[in-house]
Amino acid sequence: MKEPIIEVKNLSKRYYLGLDRRYKRFTENFTNAILHPIQTIKKVRMPKEEFWALKDVSFTINEGEVVGIIGRNGAGKSTLLKILSQITYPTKGEVVLRGRVGSLLEVGTGFHPELTGRENIYMNGAILGMRKREIDAKFDEIVKFAEIEKFLDTPVKRYSSGMYVRLAFAVAAHLEPEILLVDEVLAVGDAQFQKKCLGKMKDVSEGGRTVLFVSHNMTAIRTLCSRAILLKQGCVKADDKANTVVSKYIGEIKESILTREWVNEKESPQNGTAMLRKVSVCDDAGNPIEEITTDTSFNIEIEYKVKYDGASVGLTVIFYDNENNCIFGSINNHEPNWYGKPMPAGVYKSICKVPAHFFNNGWFNVSINLFGKSFSDAKMVHEVLKLEILDGSFVRKDYFGGYDGVVRPLFEWKTNKMEEVLHEVKK
Repeated sequence: MKEPIIEVKNLSKRYYLGLDRRYKRFTENFTNAILHPIQTIKKVRMPKEEFWALKDVSFTINEGEVVGIIGRNGAGKSTLLKILSQITYPTKGEVVLRGRVGSLLEVGTGFHPELTGRENIYMNGAILGMRKREIDAKFDEIVKFAEIEKFLDTPVKRYSSGMYVRLAFAVAAHLEPEILLVDEVLAVGDAQFQKKCLGKMKDVSEGGRTVLFVSHNMTAIRTLCSRAILLKQGCVKADDKANTVVSKYIGEIKESILTREWVNEKESPQNGTAMLRKVSVCDDAGNPIEEITTDTSFNIEIEYKVKYDGASVGLTVIFYDNENNCIFGSINNHEPNWYGKPMPAGVYKSICKVPAHFFNNGWFNVSINLFGKSFSDAKMVHEVLKLEILDGSFVRKDYFGGYDGVVRPLFEWKTNKMEEVLHEVKK
């Protein structure tokens, strides 16, 4: 019997919370120790708070399987893929990989920002152990898929986040690794690109290669994967057929989350310019809303801290249906006070107003994208809020049937009787 292409045995990963992880030169550390000896000793002796991102995770994956990894934010999905990609190492346990690994993780991973797109393609191929002639044979196909012909000799640090991901996916998928690891490829890019990615992953799997796919999109997991693994607080909670595991996951998360707050700044989602402090559902007076109906207007209030004077901060509120299919996003680029303007450091609150008679009844997820001047300086925070919108009566009037779709907008209708005009038929 053929051995599994991936074996994960009792895998655990520990992090320490509250540590200052900023890089400091030796001279800085030495000077601080001389000038502030008491504080330095306290830091060394300070008890460290442990956080286990993964706890005793075990599974095997056979060659040619397409496996989805699902779970809430913080469940350990991305940590697992980073360990499999050998970007980070486990605290305990063992991983056995019987094949070359190609991976597409967060934007920026695996590329050198100063090198051009062309140079990064060859560098990634060399890392995979491929010869130059092997990379040459795939080069045109990679460039065509990524749609970056005009920018091939431009340093990738000047790419938008969409260009970056297109090239990264094209490289990972076309350089023929035996194992392909993909983390949230559907989070960036337009619908056409997402469709291309799903189609390419399907082609890869049908070619006998193995795919591990992390996604919040349950429809994509059901469509692409034959099997799924559900992670919860770093542990495996389910490992079965994709439909079975997705149904279990959806059943567990049907609980409203109308406020999300980060008290510790080191744990708050952030990019280079700002950090989130609180996201909540409120009424126009700023009071928390406990129940939302289709007849209710509500606001998404986003409180955040700008890190330094002159920063530029943008926000997108993105709504998803119950299976995390994206419905639409609203960007704050028409906000009149601060969008596109230098902002003094401090705390700000942005409000996204959602009108009444817009959504259909059902469950919805809200994600927040926090970005700066550069598209690559973005932080996407998935499933910040979870809303149940109850059925209202105003739009229904005397209709008691169901409404299709995820929105139920109240459009203006008007009917007039027309004068009947008779036309003579020419003989």
